[in-house]
Amino acid sequence: MKRAKQTSESIELAAILAFSGGLMDAYSYLARGKVFANAQTGNILLFGVNLADGDVNRALHYAVPVVAFAVGIALAHSLKIFSKERHLHWRQIALIVEVVLLVVVSFIPDDFNLIANSLTSLSCGIQVQAFRKLHGNGFATTMCIGNLRSGTQKLVDYLHERDRGYLEGCLLYYGVILCFAIGAIAGSRVIGALGLKAILVSPALLLVAFFVMFQDREKRARERAAAAAAAERGKTSLPASK
Repeated sequence: MKRAKQTSESIELAAILAFSGGLMDAYSYLARGKVFANAQTGNILLFGVNLADGDVNRALHYAVPVVAFAVGIALAHSLKIFSKERHLHWRQIALIVEVVLLVVVSFIPDDFNLIANSLTSLSCGIQVQAFRKLHGNGFATTMCIGNLRSGTQKLVDYLHERDRGYLEGCLLYYGVILCFAIGAIAGSRVIGALGLKAILVSPALLLVAFFVMFQDREKRARERAAAAAAAERGKTSLPASK
């Protein structure tokens, strides 16, 4: 299997983030008034339905998280543009911002679910913009539709061409979907035990992802390439030495 050149494209990081993404969606839906933190298509649908019914307050209940999600995307992209990357990669800064937001959410009472859901959606928007590739392929850790499409396409390509690369890509996408589902299942169980504090599992996972990103895969890739080149030079110079 092709190696990830950057830690942000690695399988382990994708698994952690997808698990956290599933947990956040389960939390916002089950514990915060049946609003999706990630699935903004569902929120837009419910916004339209409630607006058509004349329930403006309920419509705003779904509209505000959509706006917060978009703000999260803009914030993450701004971090990328303005970051100098002296000590921390901009994606690590994005993770820290997510951690702070989700810790704040855990202390918001259920009388203010709109604020809690908006902050959670803001965090999800940051994550979906900051982490967009898995082994060089576009993917998402906070939603499944794109991953399902890409994974199924690669499965069909494999069935037609029998190229192992397509099969590996398919398994990567389906694996991310599985991690998301497991995160949702875990979220539903943790909510029963911890209530509104269940969201704290997500920042804990994001901190693990933060430290995982200190692995310099690009440096190791350069070292492997240099070692391979040196070995190749050694092979070509061997006949001359005889």
